[in-house]
Amino acid sequence: MGAFFGAVSRRDVILDVFFGVDYHSHLGTRRAGMVSCLPEGGFKKEIHSIENTPFRTRFDHDLPGFRGTCAMGCISDMDPQPLLVRSHLGVYAISVVGNITNFDALVDELTGAGAQFMAMSSGNVNMCELVAALVNSQDNLVDGIRYAQEKIEGSLTLLVMTEDGHLVAARDRMGRLPVLVGRDDDGYCVSFESFAYGKLGYADEHELGPGEIVRIGPDGYEVLARPCDRMRICAFLWVYYGYPNSNYEGVNVEVMRYRNGRIMARREEVEGTLPEVDYVAGVPDSGLPHALGFAMQTGQTFARPFVKYTPTWPRSFMPTNQAIRNRVAKMKQIPVPELIAGKRLLLVDDSIVRGTQLRETVDFLYDTGAREVHMRSACPPIMYGCKYLSFSRSNSDYELIARRKIRELEPDGGEEHIAEYADDATERGRCLLKSICEEMGFDSLRYQSLDGLLEAIGLDRDKVCTYCWDGRE
Repeated sequence: MGAFFGAVSRRDVILDVFFGVDYHSHLGTRRAGMVSCLPEGGFKKEIHSIENTPFRTRFDHDLPGFRGTCAMGCISDMDPQPLLVRSHLGVYAISVVGNITNFDALVDELTGAGAQFMAMSSGNVNMCELVAALVNSQDNLVDGIRYAQEKIEGSLTLLVMTEDGHLVAARDRMGRLPVLVGRDDDGYCVSFESFAYGKLGYADEHELGPGEIVRIGPDGYEVLARPCDRMRICAFLWVYYGYPNSNYEGVNVEVMRYRNGRIMARREEVEGTLPEVDYVAGVPDSGLPHALGFAMQTGQTFARPFVKYTPTWPRSFMPTNQAIRNRVAKMKQIPVPELIAGKRLLLVDDSIVRGTQLRETVDFLYDTGAREVHMRSACPPIMYGCKYLSFSRSNSDYELIARRKIRELEPDGGEEHIAEYADDATERGRCLLKSICEEMGFDSLRYQSLDGLLEAIGLDRDKVCTYCWDGRE
């Protein structure tokens, strides 16, 4: 996915930005960058790969070269960024987060109108450069950002640093990702994760609304474009992506996950489907709080029958090659045999996407002597690959285990009954659960319902994006 962090102040902010970006490392795996406005004029910029080295280690040796009272940085799952751009709007640095599904069409449209792009080694156009070209086609920065967001199909959240030492932040027009402003005694910062600036001594100041654009300086922030009325913030921020300490739209991530686990368990208590188990466990890391909520509701014992070895393979630099990802995921999981052998386990994971890594987990639990393994997903079956943030990395919907199983169960016409397959109260829904259990080796399987998930988040359902589950735009 990716994220950015920036700060502008009456003091040097390089260390704030360095640590602020590092605190977003869980949101990206490929590249990272930093750029600052130098006191004598001009910019200092560095971009590095973080596929095999975490951000803090990779950029530590660059710190002496950075100085300034205005700086920004990013973690990226996409192209190298931030970029420096020179146009009739001035010189500025830009970082973007989102997904452009009409990318090729926009490149063709702009090149047809005479625009030129620097090709990367792959021959493709850098996403930041495309966005900058759209922004630069208008008479001013605000109109340019609005124009880019209107032209782009998908989503676009961005941060710009101007040569006069100010930041301009714009939240996606549907508010699919959060953008927050923090304040301390000397200046302001802008961030995705609220805990990042809280740890650096900043206090909550403002949360941008959908489509809102703000200009941030050392003495305050100015709203350049008012927020839109409609919002569709990504529910996966609470289910999986978000860090436990963060708050989005006033809802804390960790609290939501406890509540979500409780709601899952409550439903099974009412329906009488709770299996007898020795331990409730979470698939680390993001499955743990959902499992804690489940155990608190049922009174069953919570345990950690396996742990994740992270000193050398944290999520922040998991490899992009799927085969290597699967091997690394297997190597990271270290069992506690005393809590597995002969035990009946109920596992809670944040989601089941392809199921490949989860099958590895189940296999090693049985290999370690587990008597039963029951599986619970903290969200509904994923039926559609995300076209707004691309969280699932799927090239086709049929890489998703639920969609693949529907096609196997009902090759002709199954697509017309996705809503039924997603509901385990229907015959089709029960058939889907049975088929996945047989393939994955679960003794039982249940998914959180969409209604239960939305109850756990606590926002109006029209304000939450649920596209990956129900295809609702």
